[in-house]
Amino acid sequence: MIRNYIENANFEDTGFSYTMSLISGKHKMVILYCLMEFEIVRFNELKRYLGNISDKTLSTNLKELESARLIERKEYPQIPPKVEYSLSNRGKSLMKILDQLCTWGEENRE
Repeated sequence: MIRNYIENANFEDTGFSYTMSLISGKHKMVILYCLMEFEIVRFNELKRYLGNISDKTLSTNLKELESARLIERKEYPQIPPKVEYSLSNRGKSLMKILDQLCTWGEENRE
C-alpha cells in the first residue's frame, strides 16, 4: 500500500494525504481525543482541557472538524447559549486509527 503512495505521481490524491488534511494542526487530534474520552463536551470545557488556546483558534478547529464531519455540534435555543460537541460516527471510526498511533508511540518511545 505504501508503494502505491510512493509511486503515485500526485501524493495529494492519496487517502493518507486526505486523512492528514483532516487532522493536521496542533489541536485537532487532542480535541478528538477529548471528545472520545468525555463523549459530550462544551466549548469552555474543551478550552480548559486544551490549556493555552485562544477562543478563535478553538472555534476555527471545531468548525473545521465539523465541516469534515468528524464531530457534531448541537446548539440549544436558550439564554445563555448552550452548545455541545461530540464525535460523529465518522469521527469514532477515525479514533481506532489514532489509538493505534498512540500505542505505537508508547511502545517505541526512546
